[in-house]
Amino acid sequence: MEPTYIIGIDLGTTNSIVAYVEATVEKGKIPAIQIFSIAQLVGSGVIEDRDMIPSFVFIPGKHDVSEKGMALPWDAGNTMIIGEFARDRGLDIPMRLISSSKSWLCNPLIDRNKPILPWQSPDEVAKLSPVESSSAILKHIRYAWDHFIAKGDEQLFMEHQEIYLTVPASFDAVARELTVNAAKLSGLSNITLLEEPQAAFYAWIESFGEDRIETTTTWRNFVQKGDLILVCDIGGGTTDFSLIEVSEAEGQLALERIAVGDHLLVGGDNMDLALAHNISEKLAKKKKRLDTWQMRSLSYNCRKAKEILCASLNDPDQSYPITLLGRGSSLIGGTIKAELTTSEVKDIILEGFFPKCSITDRPQSKRQVAIKEFGLKYEADPAITKHIAQFISQQEGKGKDRLPTAVFFNGGVMKSKAIRERILEVLSSWTSTKSNHNIREIENQNFDLSVARGAAYYGIARHGRGIRIRSGLGKSYYISVAAAMPAVPGVPTPIKALCVAPFGMEEGTKSVLKDPKFILVVGENVKFDLLGSSVRTDDTFGQVVEEWDDEEIEEITTIETLLEGDIGNLIPVYFEISITEVGTLEFYCVSKEDGQRWRLEFNVREKQDSGTV
Repeated sequence: MEPTYIIGIDLGTTNSIVAYVEATVEKGKIPAIQIFSIAQLVGSGVIEDRDMIPSFVFIPGKHDVSEKGMALPWDAGNTMIIGEFARDRGLDIPMRLISSSKSWLCNPLIDRNKPILPWQSPDEVAKLSPVESSSAILKHIRYAWDHFIAKGDEQLFMEHQEIYLTVPASFDAVARELTVNAAKLSGLSNITLLEEPQAAFYAWIESFGEDRIETTTTWRNFVQKGDLILVCDIGGGTTDFSLIEVSEAEGQLALERIAVGDHLLVGGDNMDLALAHNISEKLAKKKKRLDTWQMRSLSYNCRKAKEILCASLNDPDQSYPITLLGRGSSLIGGTIKAELTTSEVKDIILEGFFPKCSITDRPQSKRQVAIKEFGLKYEADPAITKHIAQFISQQEGKGKDRLPTAVFFNGGVMKSKAIRERILEVLSSWTSTKSNHNIREIENQNFDLSVARGAAYYGIARHGRGIRIRSGLGKSYYISVAAAMPAVPGVPTPIKALCVAPFGMEEGTKSVLKDPKFILVVGENVKFDLLGSSVRTDDTFGQVVEEWDDEEIEEITTIETLLEGDIGNLIPVYFEISITEVGTLEFYCVSKEDGQRWRLEFNVREKQDSGTV
């Protein structure tokens, strides 16, 4: 069944957005991209359309919401709330609210297929896995589409359309695989993954509408050969950096994504929590102490305050009231009230998360504590400007000056002009030590909707009707190999890293690794440690790395399979590695004797000691 639409889905940490465009139009024309207004509960029994659906899942208790109050147009017996009402109801009952599902998808310390969310909620609260909660959001989007767009026409059902689902550029192979699994669980299998910073930049290209007769200005008027564009994407839960280089090919400007930063778990959520702690300290001085769940509710309240106050950081007289339910039996008498001012927000967010720094500054790592509370692996240092300095400095020694000439901002946090100006100020302060050029801002016309719109445009570009950004893998991947040496008491066997998928390896390509030779035992599980690096972008396929720093190459997971056969038999094999058109990484062991192939599956259970091959 040929798709009628190309759909771009921004499955965000805080909000999710859907854009769509006709799949078949007149040759040489780029059709208009539209935003799908998603029907959702905005209150008990109240359904309204919104351009965004908050990425929150609320699992109500028996008396939290009436049965009729949860009914959806396509499901009268709905038992789970997703979207605006879920977020708002969760302010009062945070132990039943799932947030940041996407951030949990990339947490290697947990089994991401295990029901653990809402995190730290009481045993009586029903739970979902990170994959299931992500899938629940996608399923809601799918049902809303089928009900209001397809209207019973199977040809128009979302599962039959061409779908581009965005992920952070820094998502590793496992997180990407789990995102695909979440989509399949929701009933969407015809999907392709796209990096969010690229999608946002695609939206900028599309905004010029080069197919329109009245258009005289194109994106080429705003960039030039040799430009190095830093895409700074700061959303609700994560921060992503990418570098896009402008070159020339066949007399035309060309774009290539040449670097991707690490996955940084710092963003709007961290800012909300910082604001919440500020209020908590003020309340403590008044002898009002908050428990864990009140703090979580306060953090959710601070999100709305931040969004409003960040729009006017230069106005010291602005303030926003905060109201919390007390712990007593009196619903009104137990209410706790406080307020946030723009001066407080400016001091906490601008100075705490975007401090002025030099290009030689680095994020601080906190002193390691023997026992830590388990949860999301947030960055130890919230200073995003220092993370930018580290990312840019990592590009040195690769043949050219890596200080950006322009910055493209994306993400909800970047809607604040004051924050964008601070980042540009910091970047410009580095030019005296690196070069004399001025770092300019490439204007983003919509920080909320650009990723979804860009994903839809990417679908158009894949059909040859738009501009493509060359990219490929955003990391280099390695398999750990134990060195061949005699056993020595007290001396661990050295481990080497064999590069099996280099940075930039493109979608739809396959590589075969026949050397070194591997002999595998059949009849039992075989495991390989999978490593990755977003820094070592010049390593080549088959290269063996003998020494590296912890910051250069990191452990990701293990890949494993069961080789069927008589236990103890040895089979000589080689590896096949492919990047699928979907954007996932696949490994196969292939028998040299008869060509039999075994797919190596990612182990997404909690990290544990595993042997190397």
